[in-house]
Amino acid sequence: MKALYFAWVRERIGKAEEELSPPDRIATVGELMTWLREKDEGYAAAFENMKTIRAALDRIHVKHDAPIADAREIAFFPPMTGG
Repeated sequence: MKALYFAWVRERIGKAEEELSPPDRIATVGELMTWLREKDEGYAAAFENMKTIRAALDRIHVKHDAPIADAREIAFFPPMTGG
């Protein structure tokens, strides 16, 4: 699965994208974020307050309880504001 990171999520992790191979036990967006948070300090900082992170699977906005099975791409980004 390809992971894309935007705005301050990208800045804290230090990369815009990467290929992920989470263990089979990781089934939802929220579980994936928890798993990523354990990788290192940058990921821990990016996913510290997971409630503020938005996600999209294959370019469709989803909630944290959405299953990640069969997704080819996941994107993480902070809330967007309009103006």
